[in-house]
Amino acid sequence: MRALLDRLSGPLHVGLASMSVFLVGASPWLHMYRSLPRQASFFNLSHVVLGVLVLAMVLVYSVGCCRGGRWRLYFPWLAGQWSAVGRDLGGIARGRLPGVEGGGLFAMIEGLLLLALLGTGVTGVAWLLVQGTDTATTLCDVHGLLALSFAGLMLLHLVTVSLHLVDFIRD
Repeated sequence: MRALLDRLSGPLHVGLASMSVFLVGASPWLHMYRSLPRQASFFNLSHVVLGVLVLAMVLVYSVGCCRGGRWRLYFPWLAGQWSAVGRDLGGIARGRLPGVEGGGLFAMIEGLLLLALLGTGVTGVAWLLVQGTDTATTLCDVHGLLALSFAGLMLLHLVTVSLHLVDFIRD
């Protein structure tokens, strides 16, 4: 199982990233709040289909990221391990770029991104299951807030990756 998850990690990451960019980018053209319209547009249908697929993929990806105690890297607050994050924040204050390894600030951002994507997927599928009800409108609102959080964290993740690429090229 470990070998399979390791092999799937890269393709899942690329698939999740590309589908998420489409889902976030196409969201202004969605026209569903209480339920999926009878004459659903391409954007509505693709959002639902890709959203369900992304949820399945992010569940598998999360298992791969968190197995073998690696969850502590992405979610240090759950393990009470704030020292690496504190070190990274102190380094930023002194003009140093945080490290990629060791479960510091950048890994915590990745963990928050993963949680935001999971939450967005779960609330989206839950909305789909209860569409047409009052609960659907609440789930739609929560889904939107989580999606907005995900988009912000995705941009932050892109910035951190870009900083490391620039640093890598300089060396």
